[in-house]
Amino acid sequence: MSMQTSAASAAPRPAGVWFKSGRSAPDANCVEVRYLAGGGVEVRNSKRPEGGSLIFTDEEFDAWVGGAKDGDFDR
Repeated sequence: MSMQTSAASAAPRPAGVWFKSGRSAPDANCVEVRYLAGGGVEVRNSKRPEGGSLIFTDEEFDAWVGGAKDGDFDR
């Protein structure tokens, strides 16, 4: 199984396994992420996992996470 690291993850995670942010409460619904075996990142809403997902290239996802960390999306 392939392992990937990105701006969103300090430690490698196995491809294909959904995970939530460490900032999420254990029983809370939030955004889930999984790294794809061929590269890229998939993102979905954990409240509605059947509702579809967004797929980013590694570079797009790193830019998006970086923007969130920099406050680019703050209201």
